[in-house]
Amino acid sequence: MSAEPGRDPKLALVGFRSDENSSFLRGAADAPPLIRQALASESSNSWSENGREVGPGSFFDAGDFGPGPGVDMLARIESAVAALLDQGYAPICLGGDHAITVPIVRAFAKKFPRLSILHFDAHPDIYDEFQGNRYSHACPFARIMEERLVQRLVQVGIRTATAHQREQAARFGVEMIEMRKFREGLVLPFETPVYISFDIDGLDPAFAPGVSHREPGGLSTRQALDVIAQIRAPIVGADVVEFNPRMDSSGMTAMVCAKLVKEIGGRMLENGK
Repeated sequence: MSAEPGRDPKLALVGFRSDENSSFLRGAADAPPLIRQALASESSNSWSENGREVGPGSFFDAGDFGPGPGVDMLARIESAVAALLDQGYAPICLGGDHAITVPIVRAFAKKFPRLSILHFDAHPDIYDEFQGNRYSHACPFARIMEERLVQRLVQVGIRTATAHQREQAARFGVEMIEMRKFREGLVLPFETPVYISFDIDGLDPAFAPGVSHREPGGLSTRQALDVIAQIRAPIVGADVVEFNPRMDSSGMTAMVCAKLVKEIGGRMLENGK
């Protein structure tokens, strides 16, 4: 996983081809190579809107990790992310389903004891358990908050909160900004480093149809990018999850994922300055 000495980019890209904790459709495990392909596509370029280059030549690509016989995938993910952080990288992680965020944040919490999460999603993903699975992709933020891995969790784009999930949010002090209350120009001040967890179904399916759980009435790509653009605290890492290529016949969602990687990466580099 190590890069050539003296030529280490600041950013690292790593894929986790894991969707065994998905509750409805499989396919998110196929996403990381297609996001990389979109990121390198000549249909666009490698520059973010804030003038930073975030393309295949400007980050260390740590490759993809997947499940295998006898492999504890959660432990593998945590170990891979911890290794990147120990080497001084700022990782952007490609999913995979949202269950991967738990071990990722475990690794980040060891390096950043004061950490906040900005979570984009149609769903709060804070069930105590779902279909008998406490590590379902519907549960990651329950585990993260139980383990006190972060000081603050802000969720944007929510439009499916059940009574149980509202109780969970109240229990853990989650700041849930539902789509019905979302307003243009949203400003979210943070006093700690920020980790962004971006579930692609936080966007309206008109902008990103390649997801397993299409929920109309979501964010536009522009609205999401504008929320990210106004963050003034350091953005220290991110994940882009739940893109399902099997539901993306046009390839549009892969390009949206690549755009998010570029813009989040651009902000990470800007904050680093």
